[in-house]
Amino acid sequence: MEYQEFLEQKELIFHPVGFEPVKPLNEWLFPFQKDIVLWALKKGRACLFEDCGLGKTIQQLEWAHQIVLHEKGSVLIVAPLAVSQQTIQEGQKFGIKVHLCHSQSDVKKGINITNYEKLHKFVGSEFAGVVLDESSILKNMAGMIRNQVIEMFQSTPYRLACSATPSPNDYMELGNHAEFLGVMGYSEMLSMFFVNDSGDTGQWRLKKHAEERKFWEWVCSWAVMLSNPSDLGYDQKGFDLPLLNYIEHKLKSKKSNYGFFSMEVQTMEDRRRVRKETIQERCEFAAKLINESNEQWVIWCGLNEESQLLTKLINGAEEVAGATETDLREKRMLGFSSGKVYRLVTKPKIAGFGMNWQNCHNMAFVGLSDSWEQLYQATRRIWRFGQEYPVDCHIIIEEREGAVLSNIKRKDKQAQHMIKNMILHTQDIVKQELQKEEIQIELPKIKMKLPSWMN
Repeated sequence: MEYQEFLEQKELIFHPVGFEPVKPLNEWLFPFQKDIVLWALKKGRACLFEDCGLGKTIQQLEWAHQIVLHEKGSVLIVAPLAVSQQTIQEGQKFGIKVHLCHSQSDVKKGINITNYEKLHKFVGSEFAGVVLDESSILKNMAGMIRNQVIEMFQSTPYRLACSATPSPNDYMELGNHAEFLGVMGYSEMLSMFFVNDSGDTGQWRLKKHAEERKFWEWVCSWAVMLSNPSDLGYDQKGFDLPLLNYIEHKLKSKKSNYGFFSMEVQTMEDRRRVRKETIQERCEFAAKLINESNEQWVIWCGLNEESQLLTKLINGAEEVAGATETDLREKRMLGFSSGKVYRLVTKPKIAGFGMNWQNCHNMAFVGLSDSWEQLYQATRRIWRFGQEYPVDCHIIIEEREGAVLSNIKRKDKQAQHMIKNMILHTQDIVKQELQKEEIQIELPKIKMKLPSWMN
């Protein structure tokens, strides 16, 4: 092997395996969406990390449509529950037909869609292309679905993953996406770019040589990241978020920790105990607040007892719980989208991904967990581009739970800062990618001279 050939094999940039569009792209696409779809088609395998409401659905539908035209075969979109029907409706609006499937026997030539829960009923090698909607499901590296998805589609020629901006400093999420695309394995990414100082395998930092530019050059050779079209120099008209109002309700405790005063609990165990002790008070407060309003609400909770009591106390409330039958769960979630369901009680882990609920601008968290991502994703079902009204987000906790609220606020501030920095690191590189200025890692220009004894 020649030395130059050896060096070229060591290039880290992911090279395109796609094609130019067969027909002009959908006229409904905004300019930034059009350029991103063109880029993703040329790449063939890519990730779209775009904030909620930037139109990932129309982008993935047009990408899939072009794959169908080019390959004259079928594409599978995999989405969370209820998002499938929502995607079909979006496709009708944009003139793209999407066929709902429950198993491989239902698949037709063209664009097909199913839920992650039914993925085991399909054969990945039968599809020319696959789209993972809400692909952050890959975050759980040890998860059964993560391994199933990567193995199932490893021979599928064209792959697209769509998700909101990845969690800041969550390199696991980026690594899993790279492995799904076949760009680089997760473990290989860690050894190439990262070092673990503490011996804790969950804590990694970029190596000195890979900090900033080199790592993000590699990421941006297969992924686009943006929180607003203006990040990449496009007009942001129509993509301004309305005001988000966090309204805190700290209910006075009826119990004391040390005889006279009620102090904030600190341990996870104590927080769970306080949350269970105060279910009745918090649910009654939430019900009174919501029943006095004549507007649409989504009510987020974390415990089954909370969900059941809230549904009982709130006028017109319908529940989407883990035990709710799949068809009924989907019917209620879509009913909330259309306004037929006026009050929806559910959990972030059940309905916090994928749904577009800009028709509502009121929500309540009846208790909080320490998960910033759950709060962010649940809030973004409503507070997203396309929302026309200021959004009121009520957080209802008992005063002894104050520590969890402080922790979430700290995480939110840190996350927003990190997301901003992540976009700053990548925006120039992404601009070059979208302008088809292929980025290459610099290779040596001088040929190596071997010592005489090696000749």
